[in-house]
Amino acid sequence: MMDALALDDFTKYKFISNTKFSPNGENLAFVIHEMDVDENKYLSNIWVYNVSTGEINKLTSFNQESSFVWLDENNIIFSTVREEKDKKRLEKGEPFTIYYKININGGEAEKYFEVPLMVTKIEPLNDKKFVLTGIYDRKINDLISSSPEEKEKLLEKMREEKDYEILDEIPFWSNGHGFTNKKRNRLYIFSFDEKILTPITDELTNVDDFNISNDKSKLIYISNTFKDKMEIRSDLYLYNIDNGQLEKLTHEDPFSYAYANFIEGKIIFLGSNMKNYGVNENPKFYLMNIMTKEVEQIHTDFDYSTWSSVGSDCRYGSNQEFKVEGNYFYFETTEYGNSYINRIDENGKREKLTTKHGSVDGFDVFDKSIVFVGMRDNKLQELYELKDKQENQITFFNEWVVKEKKLSKPQRITFNTKEGMEIEGWIMKPIDFDETKKYPAILDIHGGPKTVYSGEVFFHEMQYWSNIGYVVMFCNPRGSDGRGNEFADIRGKYGTIDYEDIMEFVNVVIENFSFIDKDRLGVTGGSYGGFMTNWIIGHTNRFKAAASQRSIANWISKFGTTDIGYYFVEDQQAATPWTNFEKLWFHSPMKYADRVKTPTLFIHSEEDYRCWLAEGLQMFTSLKYNGVEAKLVMFRGENHELSRSGKPKHRIRRLKEISDWFDKYLKPNI
Repeated sequence: MMDALALDDFTKYKFISNTKFSPNGENLAFVIHEMDVDENKYLSNIWVYNVSTGEINKLTSFNQESSFVWLDENNIIFSTVREEKDKKRLEKGEPFTIYYKININGGEAEKYFEVPLMVTKIEPLNDKKFVLTGIYDRKINDLISSSPEEKEKLLEKMREEKDYEILDEIPFWSNGHGFTNKKRNRLYIFSFDEKILTPITDELTNVDDFNISNDKSKLIYISNTFKDKMEIRSDLYLYNIDNGQLEKLTHEDPFSYAYANFIEGKIIFLGSNMKNYGVNENPKFYLMNIMTKEVEQIHTDFDYSTWSSVGSDCRYGSNQEFKVEGNYFYFETTEYGNSYINRIDENGKREKLTTKHGSVDGFDVFDKSIVFVGMRDNKLQELYELKDKQENQITFFNEWVVKEKKLSKPQRITFNTKEGMEIEGWIMKPIDFDETKKYPAILDIHGGPKTVYSGEVFFHEMQYWSNIGYVVMFCNPRGSDGRGNEFADIRGKYGTIDYEDIMEFVNVVIENFSFIDKDRLGVTGGSYGGFMTNWIIGHTNRFKAAASQRSIANWISKFGTTDIGYYFVEDQQAATPWTNFEKLWFHSPMKYADRVKTPTLFIHSEEDYRCWLAEGLQMFTSLKYNGVEAKLVMFRGENHELSRSGKPKHRIRRLKEISDWFDKYLKPNI
């Protein structure tokens, strides 16, 4: 007999990230993340899959190995801190990254080398030299060349200054990274033997990504150099590793480069000039001749995002979404509510390699063999092998969930707007559904807005609500991803056509499913979904309870306080506080807060710099001032990612607070 899905079952799930083939393609390494609720943290270890035998083995067991690269076909290097003396150095505030080497065929990991920076990405040139990016901070620059005595004095000075920040540029902080003023992700070459760290970029340049040519003679990188204000643009550079020559390749300014790499003696890159649809514009494919610098656009009719924007609360860690292999560029697309692996050649011929619905959460390719992290058939993440477009599941870490737990299968619903635009959505019936009963329902709204929901992807909170007697409904209104630029473009329209689509979706659901009690409806969502929750309660009283998460209440305050505010607000609302104050206020849910009657719970994190705590406080205060039942739950030590990668106990508490709130108002007699 199957059991009901429990609120805290997500703490037993396994999450997969960082899939990487060995240089000879015989093995694939990946990371498994698990939760330790008692210690309130995540445990991460490297595993290895042997392609020939199908054998899967756990390689590390210190529970803190999540970042690694292949050194050669038998050896992996990974960053970790294992020795007590090194842990004490970290506690004192010293920035460094220690790499250990381990042989996949057996033996203990051994300390290999140390970099005097917090490394963000590293790739080997050979076993003696590496290209890397690391966090450069002027305040700690002197530590690199200091003696132990001088270093101790500098660290003491840093500790004395930790209680204040000096800000002289925007953005001055970043969600998940804290204060970033004058910090840059800098590009270096590191000599292992000589322990010399040679910078390629300057102190004001932030490097987004880099890739190395197959012959290890050149590297290409995307960067943004700024002082005082970071503009939304980037540059493309080519660096000759042998002679140190640096060449700027930027072909159009402004331009936002999403990815660049070498392919068949040329450079292939993705990007957009943002002229037609702003910062969220879907990128195009380009080829550049390295010698002549001539650029041509390929596959000109392409109109999808080149990543997976399919939402789920059951992922952890990062995965590769781009790869050049041979004469193909492999990438992901989001189309309607699903994501797929594609490839394109230098002639612009695109081929979709996966066709099954669901989400592709990252992949790697070797000689046309593909292994990817997938969410299929409402199951949690597993590894899949793709051969001749046929998928073969190769791990079963989370299979127990579908075998042992009661799950609800989403039912797809579509309708046309008054303009004739098709909108896609789903409902999930309660577990142990009884057609003679009436059920309360929860409307769940995705973030973004340029992301999507899928009816094929496991979402723990939705499955849990189904297990405790709720109908769950969700949709992809205009503004969502997967349907091209025009569909996603709601700049200057927030709270208008998107609101109409969501409300019409609710109408269609209620008209077609008589078991839903229209007098017991709840609404929730995070980020953009939090904005929309705030907007909804100010424009209708049809919902009896709301849970607004990491929300936006006031576009004027968001402009000047959040990490993306100063450019995102202008881009998405087509206004600044000086060009059109009234327009920003018109689109602000706080403007309509005196109309709200809906009891509302607000969930915010103290270190959420994307939708800052001040947004939730303003809306909460407005409701309390106007006599509306409201509660705010604030999580310390968490940021915008609370529901996806927050500490286990905090994630349990968040879901409990939301569920209890809905139970209170939607199940008053139960």
